[in-house]
Amino acid sequence: MISPLANIDPKAKIGQNVEIKPFVYIEGDVEIGDNCTIMPGVSILNGTKIGSGNIIYQNSVIGADPQDFHVPAGQECRVIIGNDNVIRENVVIAGGFREGRWTEIGDRNFLMNKVHICHDVHLHDDSVIGISVSIAGDCTVGKGAILSSAAILQQHVRIGRYALVQSGCRIQKDVPPFVIMGGNPASYHGIYSKPLEQELQVSPEVLLHIVNAYRIIYTGNFSLDDAVLRIKEQIDESPEIESIIKFIETSQYGISRTMRDEF
Repeated sequence: MISPLANIDPKAKIGQNVEIKPFVYIEGDVEIGDNCTIMPGVSILNGTKIGSGNIIYQNSVIGADPQDFHVPAGQECRVIIGNDNVIRENVVIAGGFREGRWTEIGDRNFLMNKVHICHDVHLHDDSVIGISVSIAGDCTVGKGAILSSAAILQQHVRIGRYALVQSGCRIQKDVPPFVIMGGNPASYHGIYSKPLEQELQVSPEVLLHIVNAYRIIYTGNFSLDDAVLRIKEQIDESPEIESIIKFIETSQYGISRTMRDEF
């Protein structure tokens, strides 16, 4: 059902069984897939494409102009959102302006109240983004990652898959897969074993290999390059170990290597 009190440009493409509540504002260059629910006061702006089964709550703004002084006037900006996402109240998602990247939200993510996602961010599937999290431009958040309330990601940061960033952390460098980061400055608090055991169903042996790999990185007195070499020499191969090595080797700005005092 589409409320007669919604303001929808006739050029917008609206799918089947979409519920649009009163006072929603939708511009013309917008696509909304089937079975979505758009709650009152939501604004969906030009350049936004939304998949099916999404719920967007009150007062969220999708496709906002990037808050970046380098965006040329009239630059095309886009937001691409996948399927089955929950976007709670007062979320702002800015359009991406880097052609071929844009701002992309995958499938089955949960974005809580007051999340701010800046331009050209890529949020993979199955992530939870906590209340008042701020993600700066050009960041990447891997599959299954959790960013707890009020975490802040600076520009260009990557969060590895199934990593957990605790509340209030300021993340200035990449966070590798499967780790817990907490405190300020953000420091290594161990591995996040729950998704490894439940989602990826890794064996106890592989879990121990991951623990040992990060022990080399965070407690060994080695450069990062030397730590990676030691992991390759000392730790048995597995998809999880390979993903850790690849993540580190492809990091442009380095990883967060501060270690919690108790370790």
